[in-house]
Amino acid sequence: MLQAEIERLFEEKPDRYTEEHFRLFQRFKDALNQGRVRAAEPDPSSPSGWRVNAWVKKGILLGFRMGAMIEMGQGAAGQPLFDKATWPLKRLRVEDGVRVVPGGSAIRDACYVGRGVTCMPPMYINAGAWVGEGTMVDSHALIGSCAQIGRNCHISAGAQIGGVLEPVGALPVIIEDEVLVGGNCGIYEGTVVKRRAVLGAGTILTRSTPVYDLVRGAVYTATEDMPLIIPEEAVVVPGSRAIQHGPGREWGLSLYTPVIVKYRDARTDARIQLEELLR
Repeated sequence: MLQAEIERLFEEKPDRYTEEHFRLFQRFKDALNQGRVRAAEPDPSSPSGWRVNAWVKKGILLGFRMGAMIEMGQGAAGQPLFDKATWPLKRLRVEDGVRVVPGGSAIRDACYVGRGVTCMPPMYINAGAWVGEGTMVDSHALIGSCAQIGRNCHISAGAQIGGVLEPVGALPVIIEDEVLVGGNCGIYEGTVVKRRAVLGAGTILTRSTPVYDLVRGAVYTATEDMPLIIPEEAVVVPGSRAIQHGPGREWGLSLYTPVIVKYRDARTDARIQLEELLR
């Protein structure tokens, strides 16, 4: 079984890696590329709706351990590029149905990129990520290692979806289906954004920042056991909250906080409808 073999090789480091070990690692990368295994997957029994596959993260880390540094062609102005031999760029064919517009984008090996995904230059998708069918990854957007992006999402220009490789048991960032991530957003530290949510431009989501829901009168925070979870169809924008004590109050200072101002409706859908002609 692939999982057992990867975990054994991760835990029992050999004196040297053999051809058999490299074939095993290639099988593992093939499974990631095809979407047959992933770093996290939906789990209705989990409070967050997701579970981590720690063994997949172990396999990705194993690749860094096994690989030797080699030259990988040339970048801008003839600058040589160097990386681990185990982590080349992902190989795509026109039959894969992924649109990679010319202009400096990169997709690392061992990530799933579904049919109909559009990649606008320059953008980057790291190893272990999962990007669902029909999603657009816009210019200067980053999909970090092991991040899980759903179907028909829009990751707008300059958005940063953080990667989480270690610790291996940590939940990666999850963006569920039909989510709009606005320009220059940052989503980090295992945050879960539920389906059809909308993040306004410049929204930052982390474990340490509470989210205030003006509609439901609730405050959402991460806990030791749970990530920050943005509810389905929530519309989140950057906001602030006044400091209530000490010099901060005297000086009239406020702290950044995301705010849920509404939930999706017909007007929201009309405003954020993706331009199908671009796909």
